[in-house]
Amino acid sequence: MNRDILDISDGKLYGNNDMVKISCHDCAGCSSCCQGMGDSIWLDPHDVSQLTKNLGKTMEELLAKEVELHVEDGLILPNLKMQGEGDGHCSFLDEQGRCSIHSFRPGYCRLFPLGRNYEDEKLTYFVLKDACPAPNKSKVKIMKWLNVPNIKAYEKFLVEWHGITKRLRGYYEEHMEEEAVIKAINMQFLQIFYLTPYVEEDFYQEFEIRMKEIEKLLARI
Repeated sequence: MNRDILDISDGKLYGNNDMVKISCHDCAGCSSCCQGMGDSIWLDPHDVSQLTKNLGKTMEELLAKEVELHVEDGLILPNLKMQGEGDGHCSFLDEQGRCSIHSFRPGYCRLFPLGRNYEDEKLTYFVLKDACPAPNKSKVKIMKWLNVPNIKAYEKFLVEWHGITKRLRGYYEEHMEEEAVIKAINMQFLQIFYLTPYVEEDFYQEFEIRMKEIEKLLARI
């Protein structure tokens, strides 16, 4: 399950076709969820493919300013970097407090204030308790809220991604003493899914090819 499962506000799980009361009316005058997020805005391969293509930057260039790497349960993952004093704000927040990459923002940003729940290779959603301070929220269909083309393929990707990262975390936990092996796997993991540019028009097809690469790697260990 998603690590935020304890923050379920009403105990309900939703599908992408369900209506939930989360619409904050275009976040008018508010950028609360873009500030003080630490390293919690993880980037998955789909996020990186969108950022690099739309910004015309390589992953290495993003790592120089807007993105950083952190370790989560032994697994190295990239996240959006917070800038400025105090708790900081997202690197992509402009001077007017608006998201400068809104049309291709990462999945975690699209999701908020929802969380993801993974169970039996199925993805559902839940509302994060008291996560968004905006008043007078209205109902919106989750599919519309996420606004991701081909939601079925996107959710399939998320389930597969969750599965492979969970598997790697489990392996690292069982082999904590094998630091050299873990480091080698992490470097290959980053190269396969993040540092190698996504060049195909169909991201999901390219992702499946890369999944086969990591599976071959894991089969050798």
